[in-house]
Amino acid sequence: MPYYSAHDATRLAYHISGAGDPLICLPGGPMQDATYLGDLGGLAAHRRLILMDPRGTGDSDRPGDPATYRCDRLVDDVEALREHLGLDRVDLLGHSAGGNLAVLYATRHPHRVARLLLIAPSTKAVDLEPTPQARLEAAKLRAGEPWFPEAFAALQQLQAGTATAATWEAVDPFMFGRWDDAARAFQKLCDRHRNDEAAAVFGAEGAYDPEATRAALGRFAAPVLVLAGELDLNTLPSAAAAYAALFPAAELVVQPGAGHSPWLDDPDAFVTAVTAFLERSGLGGRSSGRTS
Repeated sequence: MPYYSAHDATRLAYHISGAGDPLICLPGGPMQDATYLGDLGGLAAHRRLILMDPRGTGDSDRPGDPATYRCDRLVDDVEALREHLGLDRVDLLGHSAGGNLAVLYATRHPHRVARLLLIAPSTKAVDLEPTPQARLEAAKLRAGEPWFPEAFAALQQLQAGTATAATWEAVDPFMFGRWDDAARAFQKLCDRHRNDEAAAVFGAEGAYDPEATRAALGRFAAPVLVLAGELDLNTLPSAAAAYAALFPAAELVVQPGAGHSPWLDDPDAFVTAVTAFLERSGLGGRSSGRTS
């Protein structure tokens, strides 16, 4: 298991999968370890995935100061990983809440990012959250599913502020293109690998400055991919489109029939979209340096 030291001396872990040019991958949750990312639907056949376990998750140590779980402070951990790997510039992928961390890193260290890939990204860092009505309308696209009545009622309870743990479980099907045994197992895996204490701090007051972040992304020159699932109730395609529009020239891909973890719903489509972006963005954007 490879480890590196954060700037505050917390020992952090990462996992390597595949071969080729490195791609640093930041998991979501928030504050889940990287286990659920797996090989990203087979992307490891094309790139060397550097899967980061955020502090306090997976094989990474818990910090002495819990305030360092906040998203903006985690930027330093990503920079420490880049330094440890000996890379001048990195290709950086953020999934879900990891997208917030990825864009904060990109705005603080724009010259260190060769290419940025935002997969079903949370939009909290740029304040592009869909309205409750927009989510309800998107949810209705699943009205033909057998689980829909219970899940839709639970979604309305969430929006009314009367949610319970059972309510959250009931809306899980909206996160997947197919609510089958594989999706249920995947959701259980995610639930077991999240640090709830850290998650409560991740987006705490002061974590984000949306106005400044949006302005910085408007000057961000590196190639960007924003990929959303057509059926994802967390990152609506409309929100992903608005996110992509913040960049000078981002590519938007909406993967048909996919939910919040598009590599699970259709691995081939996901890998094709990601590798095509990496090829189109050219050799000039490659990460450079050594990896360990």
